[in-house]
Order: sequence, then C-alpha cells, then structure tokens
Amino acid sequence: MTFDITEFAEGPLRAARDGQGVVTLTLDDAKRFNALGDEMLAALQKALKGIAADESVRVVVLAANGRAFCAGHNLKDMAAHPELAFYQDLFARCSRVMLGIHQLPVPVIARVQGMATAAGCQLVAQCDLAVASSEASFATSGIQYGLFCSTPSVPLVRNVPAKVAMEMLLTGEFIDAETARQQGLVNRVASPDQLDAEVDRLVQAILSKPRTAVAMGKELVRRQREMGVEAAYQLAGQTMAANMMDADAQEGARAFAEKRKPVWSKG
Repeated sequence: MTFDITEFAEGPLRAARDGQGVVTLTLDDAKRFNALGDEMLAALQKALKGIAADESVRVVVLAANGRAFCAGHNLKDMAAHPELAFYQDLFARCSRVMLGIHQLPVPVIARVQGMATAAGCQLVAQCDLAVASSEASFATSGIQYGLFCSTPSVPLVRNVPAKVAMEMLLTGEFIDAETARQQGLVNRVASPDQLDAEVDRLVQAILSKPRTAVAMGKELVRRQREMGVEAAYQLAGQTMAANMMDADAQEGARAFAEKRKPVWSKG
C-alpha cells in the first residue's frame, strides 16, 4: 500500500514525498499557530496510519509553516466546551497521534522552525529526532493558564532530566533552542537559513542504513525503555539475533570481513 499524498492537498496538514522514501508532513494552519484542533489531529492520525502501511517510506519529517511550529491545543476551543467528555475525547485523540509517532516503524524527525508550546512541545519530544532553528523556543506553558501539561509530560520526562522537566512543567517558562539541545529535547540547532540542510544531513545519514535494521532498532528502543534491565537485555539479544538473519546484516558482516563498503539490498 502506497501512502497517498494527494489526500492532503487541502486542509491543515500538507504531505509531500521524494524519490528516496522521505515523507514530509507540514502543519499548515499558521493563523492558529498550527494548533492541534479537531481537523489537525484527524489529519495527522490519517497520515500516520497511511505511512505505517507503506513499506517504501524510510523517514518522516514533521515540519510547520508560519511563526510557530505548534502552539498545542486551542484554548479558545477548549473554553467553549466546558465538558469533561469533550476534554477526555480531545486528549485521547491527541494521545493516539503521539502513540502513532511512537509506534511508526520509521524514524520521525521534527523540523522546528519556531515556537513549540504545550502539546506542540510534546510533539517535538515525541518525535525520534529533532532539529531546531536557532530562533525556535520551547515551553510546557499550560500551567500559566491553570492547566498542568500532563500529557506533554509523558515524552518530556523521557527526553530530558527529571528536574529539568519539572522546572519546565511547573514554571511554564520558555527555553531557547540551544538550551533545548543541551538538555536533550532536540538533537541539533541550525541557523534559519541552514535548517533544511541540517535536517537533510540527518535524513541522509538514516537513508544510508538498511530499513530493516532501522525499523527493528526503533521498535526495540521503544519496548525496552519500559522494561527492567534483565528483560530489556533478553529482548535486545533476541532482536539482534533476528536482525543478523536479515540479508542486509549478512551483507554488512561480509563487507566488514572483505574490507569493502556494503551494498544494501533494501535501500
């Protein structure tokens, strides 16, 4: 099944793909700072489902248009629906999107060109990798409005040290891109005019590796983080053994022994 980018020609989310298997999803609701409203969440869920079923996809880049990467949920919409059922449904749908990124068999790279707040910061933290513009900024700012960023805390505490996460969650204060890099929220920082080039360097580094090994590795990291050490080692050993049975891993071992560059069969 091939992911159909034409389904995203209109609406708050745009999709594009190149000839290398790289899909770019672009949040395109700049007037609302790319907030995670009903339409955006539905579009993201649909896109992630389509990508998961397409074995030709190698990498996903999550980008945005406008001054903000993503401002999280729209508080005006939330204030207009003071109903527990509405809030439970909203956060459940947002969590499904985050889990969709988490469970996707290919790496997801956040391309952060601007502000990422609350669930927008959660979106960055949930991606496997992140490259930020030097002009980007990050905050879990819900506490400023009386709302502790509970769901954003889930990936945040899995990215940065606990006390750093708690300071962000309890104060709602912004950190700049370089601080985010130092604390582990993003991998790389580039000037605005070099942001795409830096993202592409990371993409190309992934594309040069076998898809099977990358997919198995992502799944292993996802599962073993939730395990005790003994169980994690057992799973890791089983995964590596299965990985070694793959044709590309066999080719890699032969290439090492023969002192040559491996030729991957699956891209």
